Amino acid sequence: MPTERSAPTPAPGALLLCRAEPEAVAPVAQLLREHMLLTRAGRDWSVLVPEGKPWQDGAEPVDRVLTGWAGALAVGAPWPVLALWWDADRGGYTLASGFRRPVGYVWLANGTPAGEDEAMRTFAARLGLDPVLDVQSLDQLTKPDSAADARARLTGLLAVLTRAGLTLPTGLAPGEPADRLRETARVQPDARPLEWEGRRETVRGELEAVAGHRLAPWLPWSGDPRARALALAQVAAGLPLTALGLRRRSGGWVTAGALLLAHGALGLAYDLSHPRD
Repeated sequence: MPTERSAPTPAPGALLLCRAEPEAVAPVAQLLREHMLLTRAGRDWSVLVPEGKPWQDGAEPVDRVLTGWAGALAVGAPWPVLALWWDADRGGYTLASGFRRPVGYVWLANGTPAGEDEAMRTFAARLGLDPVLDVQSLDQLTKPDSAADARARLTGLLAVLTRAGLTLPTGLAPGEPADRLRETARVQPDARPLEWEGRRETVRGELEAVAGHRLAPWLPWSGDPRARALALAQVAAGLPLTALGLRRRSGGWVTAGALLLAHGALGLAYDLSHPRD
């Protein structure tokens, strides 16, 4: 007697979208100390595809890992970071920008909305989307739709962002397993692997090249009072964030807090060791 076969369980996957050119994203993303592939994703957009899958060990779900990564990237850069994630039960996004509280939305696997409508409006405002046309399209993603599962909802979200210049390479799509995403990213003409180099001077040089005149006063070695203020703010924000991550046993938040503390401590140490005239 034939037995009925159940559908395969969707594998978790994730993408990190940065609203910046790859040249600006690369030095900041290296500070995550995670193996990733970086490639262009349209006008003024880049996409990071994780090569590792730390959520597979069961210690932390994919949404928490990606939220931590997005937060850690955003606090060290002047551009927003959008994390897309999905697993067998849910799919959703987290938008991180600077020191502001991340905003996100979740859909169940069958597409049932499980978030707050206000999150969509905040999402649109932080990305500078059209307050009428784009917000209307985003609102539709928060309404019941029996024909749209979580993958379709995320695809709809990306469709809205195409009007803001986002164009993901073919094959980099929500719902695809992490291995397939990695292979697709690897064959892109401008793809580059990112990994921690461990050389502070190399990272410093890349940051200086990317930052230019606009961000130079905020860098630790600039000698500007704003650099000291930023370092103090990073330490002040990193301490409670690290404590929150430890309390919740969230590696992502611990990473974000530790990164803030490291940046702030480096800035303060440089300021103390190089007194101003």
